Amino acid sequence: MGSEHMHKRWVVQSFKDPAKITGLEAVLGTPAALSAILVHREIETFEAAKHFFRPSLVQLYDPFLMQGMAQAVTRLHQALSKKEKILIYGDYDVDGTTAVAMVYGFLQSLPDASVKYYVPDRMVEGYGVSIQAIEKAYQEGVQLIITLDCGIKAYASIARAVERGIDVIVCDHHEVGDTLPPAYAILDPKQPSCPYPFKELSGCGIGFKLLQAFCKQYGLSPQRLYAYLDLVAVSTACDIVPLVDENRILAYFGIKQLETNPRPGLQALMELAFFARTITIADIVFKIGPRINAAGRMSHASLAVALLIEQDSTQAYHLAQSIDQQNLLRQSLDYTITQEALAMIENSPVQGKSNVLFNPDWHKGIIGIVASRCIEQCYRPTVILTLCDGKATGSARSIPGYNIYEAIAACSPLLDQYGGHAFAAGLTMPLAHMATFQKQFEEVVLETITDELLLPQQIIHALIPFQVITQKFVNILMQMAPFGPGNPTPVFASENVYARKFHLVKAKHLKLELYQIDCATPYEAIGFGLGGYLPLVSTGQPFSIAYTIGYNYYLGNKSLQLMIKDIKTEAFVV
Repeated sequence: MGSEHMHKRWVVQSFKDPAKITGLEAVLGTPAALSAILVHREIETFEAAKHFFRPSLVQLYDPFLMQGMAQAVTRLHQALSKKEKILIYGDYDVDGTTAVAMVYGFLQSLPDASVKYYVPDRMVEGYGVSIQAIEKAYQEGVQLIITLDCGIKAYASIARAVERGIDVIVCDHHEVGDTLPPAYAILDPKQPSCPYPFKELSGCGIGFKLLQAFCKQYGLSPQRLYAYLDLVAVSTACDIVPLVDENRILAYFGIKQLETNPRPGLQALMELAFFARTITIADIVFKIGPRINAAGRMSHASLAVALLIEQDSTQAYHLAQSIDQQNLLRQSLDYTITQEALAMIENSPVQGKSNVLFNPDWHKGIIGIVASRCIEQCYRPTVILTLCDGKATGSARSIPGYNIYEAIAACSPLLDQYGGHAFAAGLTMPLAHMATFQKQFEEVVLETITDELLLPQQIIHALIPFQVITQKFVNILMQMAPFGPGNPTPVFASENVYARKFHLVKAKHLKLELYQIDCATPYEAIGFGLGGYLPLVSTGQPFSIAYTIGYNYYLGNKSLQLMIKDIKTEAFVV
């Protein structure tokens, strides 16, 4: 039946403080279920709710609270006024390319600026600041490099730049290593000594703060910078940073701009991806992100930067089409490799608690995606390896609640290098160590994972009867967007639900009309990939559903729709 019907354990969020919930209900007039969800998300007062429901750019923090900001802005100003050559250096993923497009685009618009950009080649140079890029910059007479979404661990490369007489401003949001690079200024709120109140900006978000400080210091209108919020929203969505605090404000206004006045490159991508009138974080993550990333995976990420800085809409459309072609190629490769990987898992004589798969012909740019796809089908921590420069190189992805970085670190004597975090990591090892790694990694996972973690969970944010779903309820719910990490789309559950009409769409999706006995209104519902439940819902017996609430746009009509995440026959006790 595939993972869509993998048995899930429903975990109902527990609410500790009923007094706070009724208090918020009283001051806001929000329905009980939504008040409970808000309190759980630490929105407990009228003031906090006002900030949450009515974001404002005035609420953004003073950029000069960030350690190193005064030095960075002064040095940037000096470079501009002396017409020094400035190089904007960014990573090849969505966060890096949007950051480069924003900082390059903004500085380029200033009189007499001499700015270039550079994005490393994913296949040749890999992640981070490469020595060859520093040498090239030196030969071209660059005097200031601004790194975006990388640099905090680039000790050797930045030391080389300093030897060559080049100053470096690092803008990064990754964890800090033991030794800081010898940069002229470092902007990274994750430095233990940085007093900046919000630690979770994307790399592009850090670049935004640098430009915000520059505007403030030198009297430029902030509106000039706000024109780049569409790029900040794309990076914030795709880099999976928590959508709370400052990220919520940036994403909120960036999405508004995507809906009304996006830059030509993003406009073209949205046309190719058939966007609806209202844009969600999920749209950005699943439709814009993969297309921008495809450039770096399949050819070179500088194509993505070229698209994002292009001001002519015809030219932008041509660039977007070639990126879209690369994304189609990426999709077909991704599909083929995933099928091969799943066949390997299926044919493996032992089904362990982890998957470690190797094929020398797999495409290096795709294996991270393939690891995620394998987890969708076969819920286990997964490592996918391919051959690169005579070594086994790969990507690891985890399941929620299991730290894969620590599991890999436990096997570090076998590895040449590794890095990453709890959910995702990268690693390289000699081919001769592969079989040992496979065995040792399985042993580590076996010792450290629980059976409970191996059952996918469905978080339920509130248990409600259908009659709670009024127009007012839905209006308030929609204002809680943008939804994403740190502010997930609320998932509701209802028991004793009956199906009045039901049919399959494209042989695998379940389309239903649902009702409860004590609620007059029936609700349209769709369960993507849940076609296997047709026999269950057609028996006339009641069942329980976990779902989110949204709208269906069809032929210009907008109607309320429940999006079913899971179905259970039994009622469940909270």
